[in-house]
Parts: sequence; C-alpha cells; structure tokens
Amino acid sequence: IVRDPFTMALALAMPVVMVLIFGYAIEFNMNHIPLAIFDADHTESSRSLSKVFTTSGYFNPQVVQSPAQAVKALDEGRARAALVIPPRFEVDFRQGQQASVQILVDGADNSSAASIMSYLNGIQRLGMEKKFGKENVHEPVEVVSRFLFNPELNSQWFVVPGLAAVIVAILSILLTALTVAREWENGSMELLLSTPVKPFEIIVGKLLPYCVMGFCAVIFVFIMSQFVFKIPFRGSLILYLFCSLIFLLTYLAQGLLISVLTRRQQMSMQFAMLSGLLPTILFSGFVFPNEHMPPFFYYFTMILPARWFIQISRQLYLQGAGIAEIWPEMSMLLLLCFAMLFLATAKFKKDVEP
Repeated sequence: IVRDPFTMALALAMPVVMVLIFGYAIEFNMNHIPLAIFDADHTESSRSLSKVFTTSGYFNPQVVQSPAQAVKALDEGRARAALVIPPRFEVDFRQGQQASVQILVDGADNSSAASIMSYLNGIQRLGMEKKFGKENVHEPVEVVSRFLFNPELNSQWFVVPGLAAVIVAILSILLTALTVAREWENGSMELLLSTPVKPFEIIVGKLLPYCVMGFCAVIFVFIMSQFVFKIPFRGSLILYLFCSLIFLLTYLAQGLLISVLTRRQQMSMQFAMLSGLLPTILFSGFVFPNEHMPPFFYYFTMILPARWFIQISRQLYLQGAGIAEIWPEMSMLLLLCFAMLFLATAKFKKDVEP
C-alpha cells in the first residue's frame, strides 16, 4: 500500500470526497416546484388563495389561461403540479357551501408527488385559515386531488422504467472495461494489433457483442415491466428502443475509454464503479430528484447520460410522450454519445497506432 500512492489516495481520500459530494447533493426537501395556477373566479378570495402559494417559498407559480393549459404544462414537464380554482369559489365559500379547489399532480415521479401534496394541502389550509379564520375553514373547503400518469402512486411504476439505465450502465461499463483491460494485462492486445486488423475494426469487434448483450438486457427489462409488474407503456416502442441503443453505445464507449486509460482490471473496476454505477444510481434521478440539488450538482448531472435516458424512459412509459416532448433529452443523449465515442476511439487509436 505504501508503494502504491494511487491505492493509498483511493483508500484515504475517496471516502471523504464521496461523503462531501453525496452529503450535499442528495436532497429530500423540495423547493421551487413549478406550479401552474388557473383562476376562473377572479375574486379577492381566489387571489388570496393563489397568493398563499406564491409567497410560500416552495413553489414557482406560472399563471395559465385555461385548465387545458395547466394540463399541457404538466404533460410537457413545465409544471409539477397545477392549482385550478373554479368559478363561484368565493360565493360558495361565503355561503357556507362546499368550495372545491382542484389540484393536479404529476404522479410519474411518485418519490416527490407525496411531498408536493403535503405542501399543497398544508399551505392551502393555513392560508385559508389566516384569511377567513380557523373556525370557517374546518368543513366548507374541500381539496380534490388527481395524480396524473400514476394514479395510485405505485412505486414500481416509478422505479422499473429507470432500472434499464442502471442495468445497462452496470453491464456495458464493467464488461467492456474489464474485458479490454484484461487483454492489455495478458498481452493479447499486442498480438491482436500485430495482425492486419485495423484499430477501428477492433473497436467495432469489442463493442458489438456487448451492444447485443446490453440491448437484450433492455428488452428483458421491458418484457418484465409489461408482464410481471403490469406497468403501462403509452409511448412509441421504436422510439424507446432507439434511445436505449444510443444510451447503450454511450456507456460502452465509456467502458472502452476507461480500459484504454487504465489498462489494468483492478483500476478499471474502480473507475467503472465511480464514474458509472454510483452516479447512475445517486445523481441520475433514478432515486433522488436531481432538480432539487444545489445548482452546481444540478448542472453537473447534465453530463450523465443516465439522467437523460431515465427522463426519456419515464416519459415514454407513463406519459406517452412523443419525439416532440423528449427532443431536448434526446438531443443531450445524442451529444453525449458522440462525444464519448469520439474520445474512446481517438484515445484508442492514439495508443495503438505507431
């Protein structure tokens, strides 16, 4: 250990670095939640209710002109919840009748839907009590809530669509990095390079088998989601498989790049875990919503392919999104794929060509 500075640094410094990074990045408290507000009553009471949400600090309000626009904001991901105040809200409330307020919540991300609902209900009630008195708000006000895309807030509907990203990341990075690194250690790579085979052909030969294996894993997860977990798939299967292929190639290229840089199985394993598995689970939004991370870590997650693929997967599964809705995420995934393939092939050719 003393003779290996890298191992010593990894053993002593890495735990401290990981605790600092993950301690700041993993955030369960939610704030700045995009909230679409439609007020059809336009009275003092309805404006007071809207003001309660705008001044709470938990929500970023967006005024819309119709309930359809509120639903569209949820469909497009511009809002996580919507508040719809119907006509005659103030009249019904002051007459002692039941005054209904509708709240729409994006249930596709059920890890945060329950928190959003607790904020909405608590803030709404506190605000109405402050405005009209606690004795007047005990019974007349009823909040009617609907969870879109995942009505029962089933955790399996939230977790399983993201599992493909985790499984692909594990398979592609580890297998590619370890296999190529093993050939560097054993000296078989030099023998392979001495043949008439070109470096580009070697890259294709190394990536293609694992691409097939990873694609089979994606299909297996999809079949399990349909027949075992009964998760609805509302989007285009062809579009989903195409995005899966892009995501798979990105991580295969990352595994190849790691193997070329390290050329040792042990180091390849460590780098694969640190750069692939842990960020995929903790930073990609698979478990923890990344939009509530501190600004630095929020923008840092943009270089992780898993973040964009998980968003695409959940939108295609639960929201039935088309290419117009997932185009921003798809563009980022394509950009990262080309960048990683370029880096991996360029480094490989530089190392093997005279």
